[in-house]
Amino acid sequence: MRVLKFGGTSLANAKQFIHVANILEENMQKEQIAAVLSAPAMITNHLVSVIDCALNNNIASEHIKNIEIIFNSLLLDISKIQPKFDFVTLRVLLEKEFIQLKKLLHGISLLKFCPDNINASIICLGEKLSVFLMKGILVARNIQLVVIDPVNNLITYGGGYLAATVNIEESAKRIKKISISQADIILMAGFTAGNKQGELVALGRNGSDYSAAILAACLNARRCEIWTDVDGIYTCDPNQVSNAKLLHSLSYQEAMELSYFGAKILHPRTIVPIAQFHIPCLIKNVFKPNVFGTLIGPTNNNVDNNIVKGITYLKNMVMLNVSGPGMKGMIGMAARIFSAMSKAICSVVLITQSSSEYSISFCIPYTELSRACATLYEEFTLELKNGLLEPIDIIEDLAIISVIGDKMRTKLGLSGKLFQALAHANINIIATAQGSSERSISVVVNNNVANIGMKVAHQMLFSPDQLIEVFIIGSGGVGSALIEQIRRQHYWLKNKHIDLRVCGITNSRVMYIKTCGINLNNWKLLLHNTQEPFNIKKIMNYIKENHLINPVIIDCTGSIEITNYYLGFLLNGCHVITPNKKANTRSMQYYKKLREAVLQSKKKFLYDTNVGAGLPVIDNLQKLLNAGDELINFSGILSGSLSFIFGKLDEGLSLSEATFLAQKQGYTEPDPRDDLSGIDVARKLLILAREAGYELELKDIEIDPIMPSDLIKKYDFSDKRDFFKKLSVLDDYIFDKSQKSHKTGCVLRYIGSIQKGKCRVKIESVDNTHPLFKVKNGENALAFLTKYYQPIPLVLRGYGAGNNVTAAGVFADLLRILS
Repeated sequence: MRVLKFGGTSLANAKQFIHVANILEENMQKEQIAAVLSAPAMITNHLVSVIDCALNNNIASEHIKNIEIIFNSLLLDISKIQPKFDFVTLRVLLEKEFIQLKKLLHGISLLKFCPDNINASIICLGEKLSVFLMKGILVARNIQLVVIDPVNNLITYGGGYLAATVNIEESAKRIKKISISQADIILMAGFTAGNKQGELVALGRNGSDYSAAILAACLNARRCEIWTDVDGIYTCDPNQVSNAKLLHSLSYQEAMELSYFGAKILHPRTIVPIAQFHIPCLIKNVFKPNVFGTLIGPTNNNVDNNIVKGITYLKNMVMLNVSGPGMKGMIGMAARIFSAMSKAICSVVLITQSSSEYSISFCIPYTELSRACATLYEEFTLELKNGLLEPIDIIEDLAIISVIGDKMRTKLGLSGKLFQALAHANINIIATAQGSSERSISVVVNNNVANIGMKVAHQMLFSPDQLIEVFIIGSGGVGSALIEQIRRQHYWLKNKHIDLRVCGITNSRVMYIKTCGINLNNWKLLLHNTQEPFNIKKIMNYIKENHLINPVIIDCTGSIEITNYYLGFLLNGCHVITPNKKANTRSMQYYKKLREAVLQSKKKFLYDTNVGAGLPVIDNLQKLLNAGDELINFSGILSGSLSFIFGKLDEGLSLSEATFLAQKQGYTEPDPRDDLSGIDVARKLLILAREAGYELELKDIEIDPIMPSDLIKKYDFSDKRDFFKKLSVLDDYIFDKSQKSHKTGCVLRYIGSIQKGKCRVKIESVDNTHPLFKVKNGENALAFLTKYYQPIPLVLRGYGAGNNVTAAGVFADLLRILS
């Protein structure tokens, strides 16, 4: 014997009714079955609404009409699909029920009162009519069946008319008296039972699941099956976490904990009878009958091989804190508090007590707050009046995140991983509690971070992959090269358990965003076709609204305006990576604010490509300084573009020709005037000086530009459009300078230096004994003379320009956020 329960979505239309009938017919060939049916989808909601309308003088006719339309459509459509279906008889039955419903509602509207027994009879109507329809289908197929009347056979005690509890022993006795042959399919309406007086009562939330569990216990069934619209129970809500994993098995205790702390697949009341009578319960998808589903049984066979089996949460909770000097040593305080909660019919979800015995805190649903407070103030009137207790502290807008698994008690460091995950997302933990069985760990957090908390906890505890969610601002030379490198490395990174998703790409006009990651094979087309204007604030709102776990902003522009948002990015939970030097060369005040934001947010601000492009300059310098080293002096070629240009001067090219070639090959800044003015090198030198501890401004850097000031005054270089045309006027000046240098066996190089805190960039003539003599063709070379590295300096040398090299450096920074 198996009991199969079908929910409202399983019976949403005529095709679904026929599909369920097919499942019943197929399963009856294997063994005897019983079916418990819910109301068709939306019917119970309409029934609750008609009661509310009748009580509040609102028009209920629309809801009644919707109910009639749903059932009349079911009746008509089933008759078209199922041969020999007795449409006429069932039509008469439905009409009688609708007439009775309207009479009850008319009485409610006159009295402006709905007794609980009438309420129960109305809200249970949908299940009753589902059984009428299913019986009609099975009879039309000449299938033997028996219908169990739950009002006469599921006998309840306590819980009133709307949330009654079934007496399994008494119900089993009654059901055994029913004449049932082995060939019969058993049908029963869910959600419905009867009291000792023979009156109809409802079984409360998820009552149909509870009905199925009760019937399974009464029939001594081999298994109870809950057929729903999902494949089974997941590690967490798949609607909230896209990579939630289907669980193949759970113990009764794990299922109980999950349902108690908010998992919606089963209600705790459903699990009690199946656990009490050791009946396995299988959760199956009615739309995918061949998928096995999730089996809840006496023990967890650990097919899933997970220590943690699930993460769930309860939102809209409040915490009450009872505290005061009178708490310590006062016997029976806890008993009085929770006796008061019982009296107020409040569900206490979580309890925590300070070790000093000064306070007891507990969480209840927000809907129960008013009566909980009233009862507590009544219970402790004297203590509050005499100052033995402080005013009851109430914290609203809370959520409880719970991590659950039978084998958690054997795993060291699990709580630490959970807390680490929440800390990574900057989520403050208000309270914690661990069940005495060590089967669950719960944390109390603010309501508005519950979703992100569950996501990061799931990522930390279930996924072997480290997630990075990237937004690339600027899809020019460096941005495009970076996207292509990420695309090529996708599978390599996946094999390293790194899930790197590019979730946003922008240019100066538009942006394209996709939470689960953009297909980088056609990103240019997607960006070209998007109509979404580029808006940084929208990107930030998008990250917040979608509760991204590990967002990274990569600024591949040269814009100073974009740097205005870095503080906001960091303080709102984003890492920031950039080759854009503008942020680190703004005022010292802003520079310090950025570092303060990094400390406050615990996010990373990485900019190794600010100096030396792909060379690990900043990282190595920071490591030396962190290890106690000190910079004595520095000199180096800091511009790949100027390295290329001055190398071409050695080969006989003019300045304008070399500069044009450098821009064509992607070496220069977006505006090559930044290179020739020396300002780009000055910015890099300033960054190095600030890293070394010097509090300097850009104006403190002494710059000897390649273009002399008198020539700049003579020729207007302000218009970028005719820059190269006017640049040729400098060709002779630079050529003469280069020739003079060559005659002495030297070459010209543009060098930045730091000497005793003073910074200067200038053209220097160096001979073949100088370490920078051979540095050209886009190479950078940096020599650090330090306390540890002397008299021979630490030298970093390599290509320091070009989109691919810079993009590779940004990519390396991107992967550093995982450390």
